[in-house]
Amino acid sequence: MPETRATALVLTALPVEYDAVRTHLAHTEELVHENGTRVERGPLDDSSWDLAIAELGEGAVTAAALTTQLVGWLRPEALLFVGVAGGLKDDVGIGDVVVGTKVYAVQGGKQTPQGFLARPQSWHGSHRLVQAARAAARGMRDVPVHLKPIACGDVVLADERSGYAEHIREHYNDACAIEMEGSGAAHAAHLNGQLDALVVRGVSDHADADKHLADSSGSQRRAAERAARVAAAVLRSHRPRGGSSAAGAGSGRAPVPPGPHPGTTAAHGGQRPVFRDAAFGWPVADDGGEPER
Repeated sequence: MPETRATALVLTALPVEYDAVRTHLAHTEELVHENGTRVERGPLDDSSWDLAIAELGEGAVTAAALTTQLVGWLRPEALLFVGVAGGLKDDVGIGDVVVGTKVYAVQGGKQTPQGFLARPQSWHGSHRLVQAARAAARGMRDVPVHLKPIACGDVVLADERSGYAEHIREHYNDACAIEMEGSGAAHAAHLNGQLDALVVRGVSDHADADKHLADSSGSQRRAAERAARVAAAVLRSHRPRGGSSAAGAGSGRAPVPPGPHPGTTAAHGGQRPVFRDAAFGWPVADDGGEPER
């Protein structure tokens, strides 16, 4: 009987981020939720994990909603949000990777006659995954890795002198990077109650007026590739709790009977075989094997 592997759900927002994670899988199969959400799943070499990767689009609200849907469907044991971010500290350079020991939602508060009073909300990275990240970072001499807090808000920061930038410096002074989706995914993982979660971000710019110059230089791709490398190293260092995930992601699948089926997907000039997930019945296609932020 084939070994049942644990599932790690790896979420991204942008195509460049998804592509960077996808390169770490030699072969994948496509899974399609009945609501249309798609993931690719495949084994991560030299690990006990199958990775299910998804591109969600931008924003914390979208991330929270789709993370909840994917976690309920796939029943992963670990969740990582992987992508790019703006750096907030002088000692965090472009191409460095920030692993979120804590993720802040930075826009909550109360506006009063005395000014804006921040009402911080935060989620800590899973202790087990943070420890795995510390171990992995020690073996990555060519990628500077910072285990620090990350700020998250639905605003692209491209002016270090703005009121928004000052708000972050004043109320979230320990944050080393800023991005747009981590708080949504972290909140969804927290509500699940049993899910190890971590945000991993490669720094692609300094969140300042020169952001467009950094982006046009290819910094997003380099930052995404490094974040994906660190995420893969974290999972290789991190052991599943019980050696397998729950039914949604790793159990056997029965082939769909021959004939047309709406889940069939064309690939490599032909039709990929389609399977149904035994637990949920979703169609599963087996392929065998820079927008601005």
